[in-house]
Order: sequence, then structure tokens, then C-alpha cells
Amino acid sequence: MKHTYVALAPIRICDLGGWSDTWFAKHGSVLNVAVKPYAQCILEVDDGPDAEEQFFISVDDYGERYRVDPQNIVFGKHPLLDACVKSLDIPRGLDVEVSLHSSVPGGSSTGTSAAVTVALLAALNCLAKNTRRLSPYELAAKAHEVETVFLKQQSGIQDQLCSACGGVSYIEMDEYPHSTVTRVPVSEGTRRELDRRLSLVFLGRPHYSTSVHEDVIRGLVAGTGEDKLEPLRAEARLGRDALIAGDLKAFGAAMIRNTEGQANLNESLVSETARRIFDVAKRHGALGWKVNGAGGAGGSVTLLDDGDPAHRRDMLDEINAFGNGVREIGVRLDDDGVRVINR
Repeated sequence: MKHTYVALAPIRICDLGGWSDTWFAKHGSVLNVAVKPYAQCILEVDDGPDAEEQFFISVDDYGERYRVDPQNIVFGKHPLLDACVKSLDIPRGLDVEVSLHSSVPGGSSTGTSAAVTVALLAALNCLAKNTRRLSPYELAAKAHEVETVFLKQQSGIQDQLCSACGGVSYIEMDEYPHSTVTRVPVSEGTRRELDRRLSLVFLGRPHYSTSVHEDVIRGLVAGTGEDKLEPLRAEARLGRDALIAGDLKAFGAAMIRNTEGQANLNESLVSETARRIFDVAKRHGALGWKVNGAGGAGGSVTLLDDGDPAHRRDMLDEINAFGNGVREIGVRLDDDGVRVINR
């Protein structure tokens, strides 16, 4: 019998308090916003008596398709995807075709890889011998485990939680990686304003972990008596309170202060391209701007405009004219988090 499952998972923008959701921070507070376009996973499976036992993954954005053996995983060109398959108990005797797609460039500092991981795990969970659907929090924990345990990579916890849970989330990490996630009670009016006034701008080149990030981590681990992450945690709390109050001016101010706090960790975390974009945003009356994710030479930024459609249009026209790959990526707020549709 043939089945098709479509899993959709949002990306993350505007993460106030980022950097504090990590092992070296020990505890943290993060506010973030889930948005679409989604990472998408389409899983087609034939579990009938005539099904061939084979498992293929297509990475549509790279035009690649390859075969894996769920019972004997060997990490290849796409170890993140391979690790997802390895992390679940996939039964034998299935003919499986997985197709993955994301409209947002890889390395955009929007938690795209976490969204792909969450979507893939949610779809694969439909195949696992334990047929109980994992909860959003369990999916986020499994996605984090894939990166940190299976692949031995650095990873905070916020991206996976945002993608799995959706909405505007306030994440409190009492001791890495244990956390609680609270949906911020944003009024419908404030939500509509956020939806039309937040912009995502790709900086024209992907973000990758660099020596700058390693230097920041070493400095935070060593400690100098000053907790440079506490101002970032504080902005997450202030941003949450501003959104509950419907005060977008205060929320924008928290975005700006958070970016300044990132630059205080290392000036290179706020790139020259990002600073140029912020100058444009300021001239057109924007209320806030934020380097997404850890920051660095590439990635993306979030802008909060003043609500005037003409100001927004002129601001984005000027930014899109930068060239060198700099461009706006259209986003809309997501309230649902990851979901699976059985077609």
C-alpha cells in the first residue's frame, strides 16, 4: 500500500538572546519568531507485499539523489540527513523515497538546517516501529541530538524548538540542554503588525562557523568575571514583555540593543554589509534591526519597519539594489510549528 506524507517546518528569525542557548552559556533566555517559507519533506512509502526494500533521499535544492541503507548508515555527503535516518528505528521491507526542499538559502542564519532536520524526523516518525507520534518538544530534542550526539557538532537548542513549536516563543534554558518553551501571548493586532512589518534580508553569502565564533566561545568558556551573555538574556526578556504589551517601538529597541550586545562579543559578528543595511533601515524610519543567529560575515538580518508602506517599499528597494546576492526573502509568521499531512 502506498502512502505520502508531507512534513512542513518553519524557520527562525529575530532571535533575541541567541548565544545563551548553548552548552558554554550553561543557562539562557531566548525569544524568537517562527516564519515561513517552510522546510519541506515529502515522504512516499510503499509497504505492500511487492515493495522493494530500498530507501532514497533527494535533496532538491542541490539536484542530488542518493541511496541509503537504514540498517547500516554510512555518513556521506549529507551527514545531517543520514544521521536523521540513523536516529530512528526504520522498519525493513519498505520502498521509501524522501524529497527535501527549502526556499531559504543554506547558511542564512535562520535555523534552516534545524527546520530540515525537524521536518525529516517528523516524516520518518511515521515509518518508525514505534508508531507513536513524537511531540513537538520530543522532535526538537531528537533534532538537537542528531547534531550534537550523532554528528558531534556545536548546536544551541533554540532553532529546533522554534521549528517544532512555531509561533513567538520564549525559551528558558535552566541547564543545557534542558529548557521550557512558552508561547508568548501576542494579541491578534500585534501579530498582524509583526506579520506585515518584519523583513528578512539575506546578506548575499552563507554563514558558516569560523575562527571568530571559536574565539568568542573560548572567551566565554574562559570567563573574565563579566558575563557578556547576560545583556542578551535581558533583551530576550524585554522583547517578550514588549510584545505582550503590544509595544513594537520597545521591541525594536530590544532588537537593536541585542545586536549591539552581539558586537560586544566580537565586532566581526556584525558584518559591514549588515551595518550598511541597518543604516538604510534607520534612514527609512525602521524601529529595529537584528543580526540573525550567531552573526558573522554572511547569513541574514531581520528588520522591523515603522508601519508606513512607502517607507518599507523604499527601504527594501534600496537594500535589494545592493547587488552581490543581497536580497529580501519574503516571510510570514507561522503559528503551528512542524506538522505532517497524510496525503
